[in-house]
Amino acid sequence: MEVQVDGKRAFATTGGRPFDPARSTAILIHGAGMDHTVWVLQTRYIAYHGRNVLAVDLPGHGRSEGPALTSIEEMADWVGRFLEAMDIEDAAVVGHSMGSLVAIELSARLPDTISSTVLLSTAMPMVVSDDLLAAAKANDHEAIDMITIWGHGRGAQLGGHKAPGLWMTGGAERLLEQAAESVLFTDLNACNTYQNGLEVASRIRCPVLLMVGNEDRMTPPRAARALADAIPDCTTEIIGGCGHMMMIEKPDQVLDHIRDAF
Repeated sequence: MEVQVDGKRAFATTGGRPFDPARSTAILIHGAGMDHTVWVLQTRYIAYHGRNVLAVDLPGHGRSEGPALTSIEEMADWVGRFLEAMDIEDAAVVGHSMGSLVAIELSARLPDTISSTVLLSTAMPMVVSDDLLAAAKANDHEAIDMITIWGHGRGAQLGGHKAPGLWMTGGAERLLEQAAESVLFTDLNACNTYQNGLEVASRIRCPVLLMVGNEDRMTPPRAARALADAIPDCTTEIIGGCGHMMMIEKPDQVLDHIRDAF
C-alpha cells in the first residue's frame, strides 16, 4: 500500500491483507540497502494471525520516494510520521540491523504508541569497517560482496534453506544491487555514526526482545551485550547456526520469537 509522508510516496507491504484500523499493527523496518522484501517469510503469517503488518520501505529504498535519509534519528522521525499518516496508535516495532537502530529510537520516542520491540541482528555501537564504507562510498560492487559473504552463516553459504532451490546469498546480492546509487553508503554511514544508542535504549519502557545469530560476523552476539544491559526490560535469544540475515536463514525460529514477543 502507498501513503503520503512529507508529500512523497511511502510504500509498505501488508502481507496480503487490507489494513484494518481496528487491529493493532506490527511495523517491520529493513536494514541497510534493503527493502520490505526481506520480511517476505514473516509478513503473511503476521497478517493472517490477528494483526496488521506494515513492512515499510524507508525513503529512497524499494518503492518509497527518496532521497535516502542520512541519520538514524531522521529515519525514526520519518517512521513516526508514517505512523501518524496511518493513524496508528498501537504498534509493535521489529527492526533488522540498521532497522533495529531505528526501532530503538522510535520505541524511546513513542512510549504511548509502541507496545513491544523486537531487535534483530543488532549491535551498539554498530561499527562499520573502513573497507566496507570505502567500497560503498565508491559504489564498488565489493561492498555488496562483503555484506553477502559476512552477512550469512556457514549453512547459508552452502544452500542450507528448508525451501529447495532458495539461493540465500544470491538473493541478498541481487537485492543490494537494486539499491539506488549511494544509498548503501548513506545507510552504512548512518549506522557507523550513530552514537547515542545506549542512552536512548535506557529510556525504552516496553518489553524488548533482542535476537542475534551465533554465526553473525557483522553484528556478533558480544556486540549486543551492552545494549541488552542498557534496556530495562530485555530478553535475549541467540539463534544457532545463523548469521546476520536471520529472517531468511532461520525464518521459522525468527517468526516464533516475534510471535512470542507480541
